[in-house]
Amino acid sequence: MEKLDKTDLKILSLLQQNAALPVAEIAPQVNLSVTPCWRRIQRLEREGYIRNRVALLDHNKLNVGVTVFVAIKTRDHSIEWLEKFRNTVQQIPEILSMYRLSGSVDYLLHLVLPDIAAYDKVYKQLIAEVSFQEVSSMFSMEEMKATTAIPLNYYGPL
Repeated sequence: MEKLDKTDLKILSLLQQNAALPVAEIAPQVNLSVTPCWRRIQRLEREGYIRNRVALLDHNKLNVGVTVFVAIKTRDHSIEWLEKFRNTVQQIPEILSMYRLSGSVDYLLHLVLPDIAAYDKVYKQLIAEVSFQEVSSMFSMEEMKATTAIPLNYYGPL
């Protein structure tokens, strides 16, 4: 894997803002012609810096305007339990992300749903498959910041 330079980081920054941006529009912004710019983007994809290109959808317009964070504690920390939990979560499309944490909570789930009744259905699906010590649900009142853009300034010296 090659070390990224300032041009690579600028390309990544532009694509984080709009993944559908044509190479012909990216190239002049990074002081490259189209072909070398396209090659860099291909390399960034091949090397895994760009994992995927997606469309960000409007939750409210698609009737999943309720955001829930679920904090989970477990007594069982075995690999078998973790794999069962991971497999269960993978099958539930309302769960957008799952994190294993340090501290007083073991796992944090991020869900989007149309309403509390839909959350209750997901909750029942989870507890039917996996046992937990404690489940605490937090319903978001307002989204104050949401981005998928990661900060690129920590990559290291260029």
